[in-house]
Amino acid sequence: MSESTDTHQLASPLSLAAPTALTEHPATVYLSSLGVGSRPAMRYALDAVARLLTNGSCDAMTLDWAALRYKHTAAVRAVLIENYTPAYANKMLCALRRVLKEALRLELMDTQDFARAVDIPNVKVTKQLRGRSLTETEIVNLMTVCFNDPTPTGYRDAALITILRGAGLRRTEVVNLDLSDFDENAGALKVRGGKGGKDRTVYIPDSGLTILADWLGIRGFAAGALLCHVNKAGRVVLRRLTSQAVLFILQKRGQQVGIVNFSAHDFRRTFISQLLDSGVDISTVQKLAGHASPELTARYDRRGEETKRRAVQKLSIPGSRKKSQR
Repeated sequence: MSESTDTHQLASPLSLAAPTALTEHPATVYLSSLGVGSRPAMRYALDAVARLLTNGSCDAMTLDWAALRYKHTAAVRAVLIENYTPAYANKMLCALRRVLKEALRLELMDTQDFARAVDIPNVKVTKQLRGRSLTETEIVNLMTVCFNDPTPTGYRDAALITILRGAGLRRTEVVNLDLSDFDENAGALKVRGGKGGKDRTVYIPDSGLTILADWLGIRGFAAGALLCHVNKAGRVVLRRLTSQAVLFILQKRGQQVGIVNFSAHDFRRTFISQLLDSGVDISTVQKLAGHASPELTARYDRRGEETKRRAVQKLSIPGSRKKSQR
């Protein structure tokens, strides 16, 4: 059998017949509407959906999204339920619906086909909260192991944990920080292109500013990424860290002190929980976290039963029953 015949048989009926202009490609139009920090994750989700639909022969750019019908989207949902957590499956379904909406707007789909294709329910999410709040002892141990590392890597990792713990940033937000985004005098970090494409300003606690200053003394003040690579020779390379690199750094430091069950996002949960526990109003915490609503901020609350027990102690019940006279 010839190579051309093999290629023809492997091609999916959902493949684009010919390349489409970027301005008329539903996936490209959708991704361009997102913040810079959100695009890689949603592109990955769309690629995964495209592979599911075509047995791996298409990605987000080569799939003909306008050809999708209810039978396709329902099948995708069924597979996502089997292979992903409910929250991530819903994230992928959201991306799928948004791309189909762009196909409708671009007049590549008719109204009826679109309405049927997106008429798939979200996956039911368990009420059990994901992640946890880190204890103060765990945070101290993670910082200490960095302080005990006299190499530039130790200074860099201490600065990374300081930002995660003190500002509650997402991994993508941390790695996108530039030196110019840090105002040392105000202790402020300018987060650009956060979730939803929104910019915001966050602040580092005064107790963490010395740690960042120590790292900058090693890094230098050349323009570029605030947190960057350190090569095997121990030299700072002004190359931006990736989100995956942050994960590896935390895994390494966690293993060194015997903490294995935590993630970068757990620092964010800890940040939000401790601010709420200290009496900061939820509206302020929402703004610092970069959340779209207070309800989303509340989902990150991991304060536990002791906080609820202490809360009710602030209430008083007037009077007391006098003991009856015998």
